[in-house]
Amino acid sequence: MYESSPVGQARPRDPAARAAGWLLLATAAATVVAVIGRVSAQADLATLAESLAAIGAHRGRYGIGGAGRLLSGLTLLVGAWFLLRTWIMRLRLGSRMVPLLLGVSGVATAISGAGAVILAILAPGSPDALAPVADVRWISGKVGFGLGGLALIAAALRQWRVGGFLRPVAPVSALVGAAMQLIWVDAAIMAHRVTGVAFLVWLVAIGFLLVTGRVEQRFAELARGVSAA
Repeated sequence: MYESSPVGQARPRDPAARAAGWLLLATAAATVVAVIGRVSAQADLATLAESLAAIGAHRGRYGIGGAGRLLSGLTLLVGAWFLLRTWIMRLRLGSRMVPLLLGVSGVATAISGAGAVILAILAPGSPDALAPVADVRWISGKVGFGLGGLALIAAALRQWRVGGFLRPVAPVSALVGAAMQLIWVDAAIMAHRVTGVAFLVWLVAIGFLLVTGRVEQRFAELARGVSAA
C-alpha cells in the first residue's frame, strides 16, 4: 500500500487506484453491451409509440442493453468512489472534482439503464403510461453523458498541470469532454456517436494507466518534487 507520509516516499502500490482502473475498464465493457443492445433493438424511432413497438419486438436485446447501461453506471460510481480513496486524492495532488463528477454521472447513467429495463419489461404498453419512464431514461442518459464530459474537462486541467506523459493526454481529454456536451443538441446525433466512442477509448486508456500504476508513478514523481522543493 502507498506510504503517504512523508509525501516524497509515496510508492505506486495503492489497491484503490488499481480497483478504480479495473472498474473503469468494466464500465467501458458494460457500455459496449448497452450500445449493442440498444442499436440492435432498433428502438430509436420518430415517435414513442414506434419505439415502444420496436422495444416490444426486441425485448431481450433492449433489456440486455438497459442492463448493460445500468451496470456501467454502477461500475462508474464505484470506480469513482475508489478513485476518491487513493493517496493521490488524499494528498490533494489530484482534482477531487473528477471522481465526484464521474460518480454523479454513474448515478444518472444507472437510472437511465433502469428506465430502459422497465421499458423492456412493459413495452409495447400504452405510450401515455410509459411516457414518464421514457422521459426519465432519456434525460438521465443525457445528464450522465454530459457530466462524464465535464469530468474529462476537469481531468484535462489536472493532467496538464501534472505534466509528464499526461500532458499530451490533456488536450484530448478537454476536446472529447467539450464535444460530449453536444449531447444536448439534437441535430448533432452523428457527433454524439463519435464522442461516445471517444469516451469509451478514454475510459479504457485511463483504466489501463491506473491498473498498471503509470498514473501513480507520475504523481509519485510530482510528490517527490514537491517534497524536495
